[in-house]
Amino acid sequence: MDLQVLIEQMETGEQDTVLTVLQSFNKQMSQCFTFSREEKMDREHLGELVMSFLNRELQPPCLLTCLETVRILSRDKHGVDPFISCSAMSTLAGYAGIATVCPATLVQGQPAEGHVDDEEEAAEGSSTMKESCCASENPDQEVIVEALKSICNILLHNETGQVVAAELQLIKGLAKRLKQSHNPTWTHEVRFFDLRLTFLLTALRVDVRAQLAQELHGIRLLGNQLDAALGLSWPDRLETARAGFEGIPPDQLPPLSRQQTELAMEILKILFNITFDTNRRKVDEEEAAEYRHLGAILRHCLMSQSDGEERTEEFHSHTVNLLGNLPLPCLDVLLMPKVQQGSIEYMGVNMDAVNMLLDFTEKRLERGHKLKETLLPSLNLLTESARIHRETRKFLRSKVLPPLRDVTHKPEVGDSLRNKIVRLMTHIDTDVKDCAAEFLFVLCKESVSRFIKYTGYGNAAGLLAARGLLRGGRGPGIYSEDEDSETEEYREAKSRINPITGVVEEEQPNPMEGMTEEQKELEAMKLLNMFDKLSRTNVIQPMQLDMDGNMREMTTKDLHKLTHNPVIQPEDPAHSDSEDEAQ
Repeated sequence: MDLQVLIEQMETGEQDTVLTVLQSFNKQMSQCFTFSREEKMDREHLGELVMSFLNRELQPPCLLTCLETVRILSRDKHGVDPFISCSAMSTLAGYAGIATVCPATLVQGQPAEGHVDDEEEAAEGSSTMKESCCASENPDQEVIVEALKSICNILLHNETGQVVAAELQLIKGLAKRLKQSHNPTWTHEVRFFDLRLTFLLTALRVDVRAQLAQELHGIRLLGNQLDAALGLSWPDRLETARAGFEGIPPDQLPPLSRQQTELAMEILKILFNITFDTNRRKVDEEEAAEYRHLGAILRHCLMSQSDGEERTEEFHSHTVNLLGNLPLPCLDVLLMPKVQQGSIEYMGVNMDAVNMLLDFTEKRLERGHKLKETLLPSLNLLTESARIHRETRKFLRSKVLPPLRDVTHKPEVGDSLRNKIVRLMTHIDTDVKDCAAEFLFVLCKESVSRFIKYTGYGNAAGLLAARGLLRGGRGPGIYSEDEDSETEEYREAKSRINPITGVVEEEQPNPMEGMTEEQKELEAMKLLNMFDKLSRTNVIQPMQLDMDGNMREMTTKDLHKLTHNPVIQPEDPAHSDSEDEAQ
């Protein structure tokens, strides 16, 4: 339909005419998500006319059609100007049932950034608020959904719209309706788009994020939402079950419905936004209790399946991301459920959740796609859990670093989980390789000799250099006492293992065999001169360890000194490979 003709019909002001032409426009543009620049002015004019209609008393069909038009027009990120004024946003919020602030108050006080502060807009805002108050009581949930979708589009495309939405306190209206989650009168679409709009507000506005978390008690509010969406019951204080399926093992529960999963994932994303900095600060007892309660629900999410493998993995991914935000001491809820028939037990503790995390991590590792985004959240979570919970660390070590028997293959060669993670220690992405090394280092109780035993010195050198541990020793972590658990195979081959590669290698002929001392010295000086030349031309930068175990640049004088006075470091018996292998 020609926009000029449509605008002329709109300007007649007759509802029947407007309804007919907009229905035709909406049908034609229902699947349109790209817009031409040439018609931008006409589309904006149409948007202004539609918004003026929404400020009138309309028949339900005409009202719904106008909101559908706004939704379509708001898809154009370059054409949302008619919808980002204080009055327009307030009108839409009213129809969405989440209006809480009169726009006239905002105009008379501190206006939204980039908006005109004049008497005409104040008057328009005042009249709009009256209409919005009526609209907020509108029981037509189709109208509510269309208005919510339009606001979501506007926030997604326009920063000024985000500012106005924050000033209109839309988050308060959303929080008020979210408290009614148990009310069966609200449709799934209303609940979903309430959550989607809340997610966008918390993702795009730091102030709204803080307001929801603190003023509106977002952790408790959204925890209750998640509880309701999953249909949980609580057999014990921090133990969950599916209502009506108490006592049934998690792997025998029916999968969550598509609607349940959709709501749960939106809630998980919002909770991630408002807890983003939680694990970097201390929390008081009351907050810790809230996070433990939330952690128990997240454990249930981790053990639940959705409708299809792909959706289940997405659901678990959001769950893992959020678990990584919880205060570390609160992760003990993962181990709290009692051991039941079919549970994985280790040292008397239920390891179902930890085992699920490990399986999830291995799947992401095998996929090998965007490892930084997909693998690191779960690997970091396992690392921190192993660092603070002895049972978790020992269980993970039994799975990832079992007693070493095969010393004929390099640590990075093979299909075991250890081999796969060791390969990551030389990954091109620094964050990935550091995370992989840290995980294995914690499983080795931060013992340098044990770490080298399982990874080889060449793979371990990066982490050891960063920690100043190239000379050996231990990291600062506090772990239980050691016990000897070397396998017979390892003990027999130990003296023949090359510590750099971590395997027994075939004996190589001595290249200096048959050479006199003078010839050996001549070869050493040749090597020194080659290093010196490469160093002077900045091809390489020779390094050496200082007395603190840290790397520093090596000068020509240092190289010359080492050739005449080599420093041989005797092995420290306190940190030799005979060190115990207790988990």
